[in-house]
Amino acid sequence: MHTMETLLGGQWVTAAEWLHVHDPSDTRSPVARVPALSAGEVARAYDEAEKGFAVWRRTSPFERARVFHGTARLLRERAATIAAAVVAENGKTRAEASGEVAKSADFFEYYAGLARDGHGTLLHDARPDTRTSFHHEPVGIVLAITPWNDPLLTPARKLAPALATGNAVVLKPASETPTSALHLARALHDAGLPAGVLGVVTGRGSRISAPLLDDPRVAAVTFTGSNSVGEGLRRSLADRNVRFQGELGGKNATVVLADADLGAAVKALMAAGFGQAGQRCTATSRVLVERSVYEEFTGLLLAAVAAVRLGPGASDSTGVGPLVSTGQRDSVLRDIERAVKEGATVLTGGTAPQEAEYAHGCYVSPTVLGDVTPEMAVWREEVFGPVVVLRSVDGLDEAVAEVNDSDFGLAAALFTRDLRAAHRFADEADCGQVAVNTATTGWDVHHPFGGFRDSGSAFKEQGTEALRFYTRVKTVAFNFGL
Repeated sequence: MHTMETLLGGQWVTAAEWLHVHDPSDTRSPVARVPALSAGEVARAYDEAEKGFAVWRRTSPFERARVFHGTARLLRERAATIAAAVVAENGKTRAEASGEVAKSADFFEYYAGLARDGHGTLLHDARPDTRTSFHHEPVGIVLAITPWNDPLLTPARKLAPALATGNAVVLKPASETPTSALHLARALHDAGLPAGVLGVVTGRGSRISAPLLDDPRVAAVTFTGSNSVGEGLRRSLADRNVRFQGELGGKNATVVLADADLGAAVKALMAAGFGQAGQRCTATSRVLVERSVYEEFTGLLLAAVAAVRLGPGASDSTGVGPLVSTGQRDSVLRDIERAVKEGATVLTGGTAPQEAEYAHGCYVSPTVLGDVTPEMAVWREEVFGPVVVLRSVDGLDEAVAEVNDSDFGLAAALFTRDLRAAHRFADEADCGQVAVNTATTGWDVHHPFGGFRDSGSAFKEQGTEALRFYTRVKTVAFNFGL
């Protein structure tokens, strides 16, 4: 078992208690342990962040860029080790984990470039001999709470813009997958990030959530995770002058029209629906197929699913790995069982595999459900597992109405050769991310990212849009005629 320390005040520290991390492909023995910090140690993280912010906000943007370039370089140099940690604690395949490391490095390179730019505008002023401008400055100390499904990428997505704009960050990674975030913190530390600018609070949420949220020094909270937790955070911050960014759930739809390249649609759906075992906020879980090609498309999809091997992420032959935990596995199986009781038909999968090689893992067979109606929970609620549900529709109008008939509004995709249909879909799909002839997943570091309605808050992540959340605007007027 690998022991990892956490980062507080530029030092690597332990604690009186430990949090054990398990491999979801075989949960019998822990693969790592990290400090389980106490409320007192949370207060220390904020003490150190306060000191770190005083230094970092005045640090040259060129120095910030240097640290970021160094971080990206170290992530790439350590890619094999970090990817192995992602596989071990999350269950992703090696290819998925390696891609996560590469994209995390891309975030720091991208924001290194933006850190060098000034963000502001020169304004005309009606007063004589007066020149006015506005510029962006950091908000202060940011609390970043990140999930287990992208344990390296989501911290990178939040830390890069937050730090690039001069803030200090207290990071709380998911208890199931903390080691990936610690590898990221190690790279930032080794690249020269000043002490206190980043603190990583590992531990049990039940013990440290209150001191993390209640500290009066928190200026902003950025959260990725479930709607229930996100809404609880929003309510807890409602009477405080603390800005909140939430990237929450999704019930993403892919529409396949009769003129589509069905093979391309199936290939994209396999990646979007079953990649990372369906544990992505942008995963496709609803599929609307034009009636005339429904049977043909379903046959192609089932053949593709049958060809995928379920197994541990560390095996090069694995196409779909385990879910992150026994609790998540059991939750997905309950969702499938409920769907069947409500009248859905299991076209493939639907169970936990019973073979001996899967006995101690958190596996659910890739599942496709048919005979699904819009009233069923499996059509309306996020499952967050390798489960795709199919329905037939009569044309684009019905498909768009079905896509928008949801509490969520994160991502949607359309497959068609009709340019007019493509533009209509892009205009009318009530989602923050819309794709045509490509998957609902796979957005790059410079693409603004986030959903509408219950999928998140008004603040986007990624790209230049992310800088809005992590900065406040100051307007300055100079009179030079005196």
